[in-house]
Amino acid sequence: MTELVLSNAQVVLPDEVMHGSVLIRDGRIAAIDPGASAVPGAVDFARDILCPGLIELHTDNLERHLAPRPGVDWPHAAAVVAHDRELASCGITTVFDALRLGSLTGQDRRGRGRYARDLAHELLQMRAAGALKISHFLHLRAEVCSETLIEELDEFGAEDRVGIVSLMDHTPGQRQFSDLAQLRVYMRGKHGMTDAEFEDHVARQKALGERVRVGHEHAVVQAARRYGAVLASHDDTTKAHVDTSAEHGVRLAEFPTTLDAARACHAHGIAVMMGAPNLVRGGSHSGNVAAGDLAQAGLLDIVSSDYVPAALLQSAILLGQIWGNLAAGLATVSAAPARAADMQDRGALNIGLHADLLRVRTKGPTPLLQAVWVRGERVA
Repeated sequence: MTELVLSNAQVVLPDEVMHGSVLIRDGRIAAIDPGASAVPGAVDFARDILCPGLIELHTDNLERHLAPRPGVDWPHAAAVVAHDRELASCGITTVFDALRLGSLTGQDRRGRGRYARDLAHELLQMRAAGALKISHFLHLRAEVCSETLIEELDEFGAEDRVGIVSLMDHTPGQRQFSDLAQLRVYMRGKHGMTDAEFEDHVARQKALGERVRVGHEHAVVQAARRYGAVLASHDDTTKAHVDTSAEHGVRLAEFPTTLDAARACHAHGIAVMMGAPNLVRGGSHSGNVAAGDLAQAGLLDIVSSDYVPAALLQSAILLGQIWGNLAAGLATVSAAPARAADMQDRGALNIGLHADLLRVRTKGPTPLLQAVWVRGERVA
């Protein structure tokens, strides 16, 4: 039996913050008591914040380590370890690693082709070998407008720790790519397309989307059920999009792009997740609805770091200040994502749950992370 006492802390409980101490026994929270502890060897928090570890449902960070420059394919094991350590250093103790399913072939193929199955195999092997510091699950991002989606869905099963499957549709003229002028700028900047090449690309992708959308959406819904995973939507823009998501059984909406879509999500009981960079920067870099506006309207449930891991804790502290409720702010990155992902064993400071914990002090809206524990073991 191993025990650790964290004392004299601002303990962030599900609904309040209290001055207290927490006893960890064999990797789980064994007791929560008011006041400082007199137990010899207790870690004195000096009234720093003691809160649950962060749960990240959607992050592109592993992709960044796999391809640190365009055309560069970094060794996968090294990339996974670097990603794991970076997240630990940012206070993320559970992550759903986002892997894309569905590729294009022929002249529209760009960037990495099919990769998810091989990478998932490597990642899960490293996890089984004890090489990773934090808890890893899979988030399969199923690209509807693609040619290989159904084949790739069939490569995964219930044994693969797939926790989330998201329905992605990046067909030009749809959702995130509704504004073709903005898409033109993006494709010209990233891929050097001429106007003629862009027009041809858009025409081919629209035709592909119309041909495969219904069948691919059905396949994704069935696959999520087969894996035992939560189904998510992505970039819902209209009420009609949300109505369709609800019909599919979606429970989590990633980054709805409009206020109307976020309202419709709540009307259907679908949790709304927004990006921490949007919140920290004060708005969307692509012209979509601001996360801060959704927070003010009571329509923001969960925050994801998206492409900046360190932004997750910063956004929670910022929300706590916006709402005047630190517990509510931190719940968007702990209890709420745990609930959305059907995780009953973590996400809050409750007796019996995993001792995934952070020690944090703040300087204005900026968090200064001091320590990270995963199941009672110090990892950062």
